[in-house]
Amino acid sequence: MQHGCLFQPKVGPLDTSTFEITDDNFNETVEQNAFVLIDFWAPSNGPSLQFAPVYEHAAATNPDLAFGKVDVDAEPELAGAFNFRSVPALMIVRDGAVLFSQAGHLTATALDELIEQARAVDMDEVRRELQEQTSGDVE
Repeated sequence: MQHGCLFQPKVGPLDTSTFEITDDNFNETVEQNAFVLIDFWAPSNGPSLQFAPVYEHAAATNPDLAFGKVDVDAEPELAGAFNFRSVPALMIVRDGAVLFSQAGHLTATALDELIEQARAVDMDEVRRELQEQTSGDVE
């Protein structure tokens, strides 16, 4: 007979609906997935652990999107590249463009709304704006 509690927080291996992002696979991940959510987290950080089930649930209910996780303790350079100084932090990348990047814990409702807003973004308009910014920088 096994003894133990019925509920144990997920601190170990990631849920199957999310995957680990490292410095080695970051570029490939954002290039090969049209819509990526990235959770920058730390295993010893209380708010990160509180956000984890919210993020895992969103991943399970949005199987058409890619949900990655960056362990900032294991990948400090990657977190530093995006100037994240606190965790959890969330980034949404669509068609290679960063649509959202912010530190802080989100509720399930707030994350669901954010995903819907990101789905609704007119990416043709975003590309036009990026093109204008890039051509303006060259002149």
